[in-house]
Amino acid sequence: MAVQRAASPRRPPAPRWPRLLLPLLLPLLLLLLPAPSEGLGHSAELAFAVEPSDDVAVPGQPIVLDCKVEGTPPVRITWRKNGVELPESTHSTLLANGSLMIHHFRLERGGSPSDEGDYECVAQNRFGLVVSRKARIQAATMSDFHVHPQATVGEEGGVARFQCQIHGLPEPLITWEKNRVPIDTDNERYTLLPKGVLQITGLRAEDSGIFHCVASNIASIRISHGARLTVSGSGSGAYKEPAILVGPENLTLTVHQTAVLECVATGNPRPIVSWSRLDGRPIGVEGIQVLGTGNLIISDVTVQHSGVYVCAANRPGTRVRRTAQGRLVVQAPAEFVQHPQSISRPAGTTAMFTCQAQGEPPPHVTWLKNGQVLGPGGHVRLKNNNSTLTISGIGPEDEAIYQCVAENSAGSSQASARLTVLWAEGLPGPPRNVQAVSVSSTEVRVSWSEPLANTKEIIGYVLHIRKAADPPELEYQEAVSKSTFQHLVSDLEPSTAYSFYIKAYTPRGASSASVPTLASTLGEAPAPPPLSVRVLGSSSLQLLWEPWPRLAQHEGGFKLFYRPASKTSFTGPILLPGTVSSYNLSQLDPTAVYEVKLLAYNQHGDGNATVRFVSLRGASERTALSPPCDCRKEEAANQTSTTGIVIGIHIGVTCIIFCVLFLLFGQRGRVLLCKDVENQLSPPQGPRSQRDPGILALNGARRGERGQLGRDEKHVDMKELEQLFPPAGAAGQPDPRPTQDPAAPAPCEETQLSTLPLQGCGLMEGKTAEATAPCAGLAAAPPPPDRGPGLLGEGQTARPAEARVTQPAHSEQ
Repeated sequence: MAVQRAASPRRPPAPRWPRLLLPLLLPLLLLLLPAPSEGLGHSAELAFAVEPSDDVAVPGQPIVLDCKVEGTPPVRITWRKNGVELPESTHSTLLANGSLMIHHFRLERGGSPSDEGDYECVAQNRFGLVVSRKARIQAATMSDFHVHPQATVGEEGGVARFQCQIHGLPEPLITWEKNRVPIDTDNERYTLLPKGVLQITGLRAEDSGIFHCVASNIASIRISHGARLTVSGSGSGAYKEPAILVGPENLTLTVHQTAVLECVATGNPRPIVSWSRLDGRPIGVEGIQVLGTGNLIISDVTVQHSGVYVCAANRPGTRVRRTAQGRLVVQAPAEFVQHPQSISRPAGTTAMFTCQAQGEPPPHVTWLKNGQVLGPGGHVRLKNNNSTLTISGIGPEDEAIYQCVAENSAGSSQASARLTVLWAEGLPGPPRNVQAVSVSSTEVRVSWSEPLANTKEIIGYVLHIRKAADPPELEYQEAVSKSTFQHLVSDLEPSTAYSFYIKAYTPRGASSASVPTLASTLGEAPAPPPLSVRVLGSSSLQLLWEPWPRLAQHEGGFKLFYRPASKTSFTGPILLPGTVSSYNLSQLDPTAVYEVKLLAYNQHGDGNATVRFVSLRGASERTALSPPCDCRKEEAANQTSTTGIVIGIHIGVTCIIFCVLFLLFGQRGRVLLCKDVENQLSPPQGPRSQRDPGILALNGARRGERGQLGRDEKHVDMKELEQLFPPAGAAGQPDPRPTQDPAAPAPCEETQLSTLPLQGCGLMEGKTAEATAPCAGLAAAPPPPDRGPGLLGEGQTARPAEARVTQPAHSEQ
């Protein structure tokens, strides 16, 4: 039977204008469609889809290290072991997807190399080269037990604990056997912890037996020594204080691992075990469980779980508790918060990559350029703990793939980005014949010739300047007009080498840099050094100035001259290195005025000198007139000043009492008694002392220095000295004490008592006992007038500290 097709509905004829426009639209469509280039179906950026990871291999067995790369083909893949490219051999094979297969993993035996190490997958295409993260490959091992379980005796209802320890790669799985039969893990009284601990709670008689620890991994199986558990009769039921048999240990783990914090407590009644954090933060509930009677298990740990954990055993119904604590440290491998981004920049400009990584401990960041370590130097700068890479003045040689590698003790990670240098057509070439000539100690003249080609669009030049010893980031620029082919660079440092290069600029971009040229500024003699003079004694001076270490770099130092002002010739020069800052002159004439001159010099000659005039005459006279200050007595006086005040108060009170007695028993008796008491209580006078002589600068000092001398020093002439210190040969018996001012009140013991009225003995109103430092100025004498630079600086003598009862010279009724 024939099957007839249903007649399709008639369609209206298609318009003719699309047919006419098709030849015009076809080229446009071809431009919009992706070209069937070699990159079709591939990512243009060269990057890793799968990177190798750390692994453990069984000796003699095969192992595959994964690696998968995306990017514009053709892509060439190689492998490195410990930073060295692996050669082709029959021992390993590079698979088609880029993975590496080691047929028989081997350890180092008989001179053959071990396959253990750090492996990296390396991929390269025409745009650059990238390196994968490091994958550490280790051989599976199993050591012997270094802790075997020990025999234990426990009471019924009590707690027993066995422990074994063994090292292995990968981490061994620990199980337990009782009487050579695996224990029943479904028994709630038996708690197995991953680190090789077996806890048995609520002991019963049937728990007695011999227990073995069994450790196994892909490398081997080990069985420990047997340990016997003996369960005695039931306990006495007497009260026992809560106690923690085993507390938590300090642990260091990596994120996503499981933390086991052990806590075994005993007591009667059985204590309640609880956990807390030492910092008061909540432990949380997600991934947290309590195993057995008090072991804390934290699954899938994170950095936030780091801290100190406290196990507490509480006696029920009371506040009696015992605690133990352990620290948990969780490390996190490096991971990127901000990846570097591929960029395109015109030639001669600056390219910048930023890479932010985090981890615990904080990762260290390094940069690679086409797989090679990239350090700072030249036009490459690293800032912000290597998180920012800056490349200035980029050129075709800088076009590459740059990788940021972040690494810490928990692992490493890498991210890559590509730099494309855009080179505009018609840019001028680099300026030619760049020369730099020193003009002075602070100026250099730089000249050049215009580029050979494409010079019509030049709008100007930029001169790049920096010290030859400085890093590129300290470079600075100066703009120059297009019609100028020389430039005077000023404000430079003397005797310093500078680097110069030039670029020509157009509206479309900058030319490549010219060849750098070096020039050193001319040298100059040093400036006058600041100089101060200190008088050490009647025949010695100390000269002080600032050291100039740079003088030693330029074959320089200091020259010192001195002479008595009355002579024409100097003694010197005394040559001193630039690192010296002082010099002492001794065996000088005590009666002379000396002229001292200090200058700095280098290979360019001598600088201007600094001149000082110093007199030793005043120092010698002061030394002859008064002995040096007795500093030990001064310290003793300072230490006893408080005691002197107390004694002075007692003396004052005593004097008042005796004065009252004088009024009661008569004038004669009161006067005699006051005299007697005062003579007994007044301390003897101490020796005079002298302050250190100051520095006397007669000439060459600054006005401010002379003004300071006028304010700080008291000058007296020879007549005043004779009044203050009468010579031993004066007529009559010499008075060892300074002459009193007639206007000052006389002390009690120096007043004629026969001339006093009945109320003449009393306390001086407003006066208290004073403790005067031995080296202070004389309190009773008025300050001498300022006579300018004279014979004597500071140093008037004074009596030592004393507490005494004083009398007024006369009293008004």
